[in-house]
Amino acid sequence: MACAEHLTRPLYILLLLLVPGLFGQGPPASPSALLMKSGTPVELQLAETISSAHAHKGDRLEFTVVKDVVIGGFTVIRTGTRAKGSVVRVRGRRHLGLGGNLIIKLNSVELANGQSVGVVMRREFKGRSHTVRMGLEVVIAGAIYWPAAPAFLLSRGRDRTILKGTDVTAYTSADSLVGTEDLPRSQEGISELSDLTNLVPPRVLNGEGREGDMVNLIFLAREDDLQEAFSRAGWLRPDKSIPRIVWHLIWRRTHYKELPMDRLYVYGRPQDYSYVLPDPKLIVARRHHVRIWKTGREVDGIPLWVGAATRDVSIEIVMHKLRPFHRIDPNVDAERDFIARNLAETWQPAREMYMQRAESVLSAQTATGQHYQSDGRMLLVELNRKDTAKAGAMEVASISQ
Repeated sequence: MACAEHLTRPLYILLLLLVPGLFGQGPPASPSALLMKSGTPVELQLAETISSAHAHKGDRLEFTVVKDVVIGGFTVIRTGTRAKGSVVRVRGRRHLGLGGNLIIKLNSVELANGQSVGVVMRREFKGRSHTVRMGLEVVIAGAIYWPAAPAFLLSRGRDRTILKGTDVTAYTSADSLVGTEDLPRSQEGISELSDLTNLVPPRVLNGEGREGDMVNLIFLAREDDLQEAFSRAGWLRPDKSIPRIVWHLIWRRTHYKELPMDRLYVYGRPQDYSYVLPDPKLIVARRHHVRIWKTGREVDGIPLWVGAATRDVSIEIVMHKLRPFHRIDPNVDAERDFIARNLAETWQPAREMYMQRAESVLSAQTATGQHYQSDGRMLLVELNRKDTAKAGAMEVASISQ
């Protein structure tokens, strides 16, 4: 009996040491490898501007990952990682009003442990064609002087430009086993706001890819709250319809408050919202204005938006382009701060905070060549309907007392 007890006790201790999980003790072991399934999405942005006017088949392209790929608590692909791609086909603009087009693809992306994995992304970008307009020109020319009509068949469409920062999504091409030994643990506690400051492009682009105004505002707001906040403060939406613009220019002239704004680009897209606040004395010449883009990112379920704000102070004619341009106040920080103060007059922001970016813009030019300067910071303005209602209730209570 004593002998049996003497043999059993060491065996029990040995089991505890070798198999701690058997009795619910000790931390769970991390897997030595993860399965990254085929079709895992990878969100990226194009790292350069390309055009059908200059690109060639086979040109190498670079993309930047804009969101961590996390599997099983490990970061498999890091934000900021470069991915490789290429130009598959190029067609320049052609006669008969046909526009140019480009087809690009992604080949591979680097994992956080230094290995590479194949990805699939093939996308076509088409330039604008003017076939209908060309047909009308032929008809009109034929009615006036028929021998001149065939000349209009030589008119061309537009080249296609894919702007730096254009969003694309690639998908892993096959199932892959990824060793976890050199993979970092995902950092779930890191604020998405701090990540965003490094992902937001420092400046907007025009349609040809030239850098212009700086991105100097971030809004944390639901879409309806964003619109209502600007509406309450008296801001207007510029006109987009060409017939409407022409009509108002003829009949309202210098009293035309909704004068249109040029389209500028972030993430390869034109602004989602534009707002203007004209000077009541010089409506057309002087106005505050801001362009706003969706980022596709959220913080605690609230969408994030970025904005580029400048103030028009006069109108001048640029002779080599034979068209009028607004001249801006070169102190763009003043406009950034004005917008926050102006919105606060009718909608109490839940938070305002200056944010420093990795790539600061201290001195630059607009897309039309006007100089401006800045301290390089973006201003975060959080617009929250719930907090606004609370602030209003507190204000009413203080007045009644």
